[in-house]
Amino acid sequence: MKKSFLLSVLILLGMVLMAPAAWAGESGVDTGDTTFVLMSTALVLLMTPGLAVFYAGMVRRKNVLSTAMQSFIMICMISVQWILVGYSIAFGPDKFSLFGGLSWFGLSGVGMDPNPDYAATIPHMTFMAFQMMFAIITPALITGSFAERMRFPAFIIFSLLWSTLVYDPLCHWVWGAGGWLRSLGALDFAGGMVVHISAGVSGLVAALVLGRRLGWGSEPILPHDLPMTILGTGLLWFGWFGFNAGSALAAGGLATNTLVVTNTAAAVGALTWLVIEWLHQGKPTVLGAVSGSIAGLGAITPASGFVTPLSAIAIAFVSGSICYYAISVLKNRLGYDDSLDVFGIHGLGGIWGTLAVGLFATKAVNPLGADGLFYGNPHQLWVQFIGVAATILFTGLATLIILKLVNLITPIRARTDEEIIGLDLSVHGERAYDHII
Repeated sequence: MKKSFLLSVLILLGMVLMAPAAWAGESGVDTGDTTFVLMSTALVLLMTPGLAVFYAGMVRRKNVLSTAMQSFIMICMISVQWILVGYSIAFGPDKFSLFGGLSWFGLSGVGMDPNPDYAATIPHMTFMAFQMMFAIITPALITGSFAERMRFPAFIIFSLLWSTLVYDPLCHWVWGAGGWLRSLGALDFAGGMVVHISAGVSGLVAALVLGRRLGWGSEPILPHDLPMTILGTGLLWFGWFGFNAGSALAAGGLATNTLVVTNTAAAVGALTWLVIEWLHQGKPTVLGAVSGSIAGLGAITPASGFVTPLSAIAIAFVSGSICYYAISVLKNRLGYDDSLDVFGIHGLGGIWGTLAVGLFATKAVNPLGADGLFYGNPHQLWVQFIGVAATILFTGLATLIILKLVNLITPIRARTDEEIIGLDLSVHGERAYDHII
């Protein structure tokens, strides 16, 4: 007994003594930067439940749970997909400048030492986890376009295929070492092309393929709980600090500037939308204020690590104006049912914000970026345009093909009786509320 106890003590002591040596292998790791990115990772994760609340408040009460479920289940599915193949396709060793290979399957070779291609002062695994949160929220954003009418089995298949065949390769194009848009010099600090344009364009395609909701244009389809949407907006705004500032991948001046311009753009976007709506409709609405804030946030995302606070004001003002027009005028004229205006806000906001990098970017903010047109470099605007065009064409066409393929496997559109009852009961067998109002 004594020998056994002594052996256990010696083993425990050896583990304690060996631990520092093991961690010493993390050459170049900065604990401050690592802490900052880990906290930012948690903030970005919070955005997807925030999105669930944001979206759920804007649908009818019969579709609250099904709408929230589409965001929540994305956390579960993409967390596994990213570990298995997603991260390797997006950031793995380059293949033809189009995607990463599968050599990092299951995170093989993704350890605790920094990868200098992506972040020099944090563990490679930390960078992987941070990027995973972007991979989670992007397909969740798309769900707002087809809210209240896609069948759950089709949604699961579509989301997995889209994440693997669209998001992951596009991510490599823009952010992956060797990706062709990155090599071209296209700048996207935190996801204008990768997140907002891809989600917005794909959402528009999905809305067109599935068709309008029953009653769209002939009866009111109103948000059932705007206080819920306000709460979701607050969670998104809060998490967006991790989304944008965290993309600096280090605690310092660049992250600080990014946080400031992010907050500024959200505020200006909300104020712009509110004033225009007040003048146009005669009343300032809560839904308009929260929509404007998201429009400002979506537009500043690609530019946040390259522009000054004054430039952020200009970017958000234009975004709030464009997105308001798209939703209040253009959508009705064209007659498409983008349920929660993913294209109108994220798609158009992301397009403008990505192009705005080519106008307002300055090396005074980020020496590793580039100067834009207003700082003497018109070429950057052309490069940004190429990135926007490539993203629109690729994501739009690929989404259309994936939807057609999924529809061959299982119907993508809910039946008429299921839509009338609501997807909460017809698909999940649950009600969000235990009483009928």
